[in-house]
Amino acid sequence: MPGVDTLSGLLEAVAEFRTDDYTLPIEKTALDRARRSLEETGLLLLGEVHGVRENPLIVLGLMRALGLTHLALEWPENLKPQLDVYLSDGTGLDHPLWWLGDGRVTAGHFAMLKAIPELTVTLFDGGMFTGDWSQRDALMAERVLAARIEPALVVAGNAHTLTSPTELGLPMGACLASARPAVESVRIQYGNGSYYNIEPRVSRGYAAVAGLHAAEEELLVGLPEFGEATVPHLPVELLRDRLGL
Repeated sequence: MPGVDTLSGLLEAVAEFRTDDYTLPIEKTALDRARRSLEETGLLLLGEVHGVRENPLIVLGLMRALGLTHLALEWPENLKPQLDVYLSDGTGLDHPLWWLGDGRVTAGHFAMLKAIPELTVTLFDGGMFTGDWSQRDALMAERVLAARIEPALVVAGNAHTLTSPTELGLPMGACLASARPAVESVRIQYGNGSYYNIEPRVSRGYAAVAGLHAAEEELLVGLPEFGEATVPHLPVELLRDRLGL
């Protein structure tokens, strides 16, 4: 199911998303490294491609395996009051910022958040894009550190969770690694499938091993096959009107 543009459609997709029958395969060596990152730095990073149906299941699997109740997401920080309402009574999903359609927010995420008891969620995207990629990432890292939510899983797009500089600039992960040198970053390694980011897209990659495993200098979650998430997405003109832009 691709993007949805009605609240009823989103709520139906959330209700249909199953979290109780998912098990993340985990290699002990990789799990030990993830635990060490949490013990030594308070943080574990997870990099995703936005709009994949299985992303929130991987988050859920890691949270359960590591016994975590603190989760940080690359969502607009001013959505926190609406998220608290949703976690309390299932409403609050009508704010236009939920409906940007870029795949960060999916029906599966809302189902996953309800499936973790005593969950605390931090949102660390400031929502203002200045055109300076590294500046945005530095500010996201600052918000993660200022939240003092350790131990926590920190989830963002996979360009932001790398712990070394890239051609884009200095990622959030590198900023966090500067402050917490032992922090580990887990990358979801995607095989073949489809995802939704503004529109339906297809990706053909390679992932031979399913689940969390260690591969030389990095931790990976292999996802050999994956599907398109249900993403709340309103037309740009309607979003601008509702945001007062």
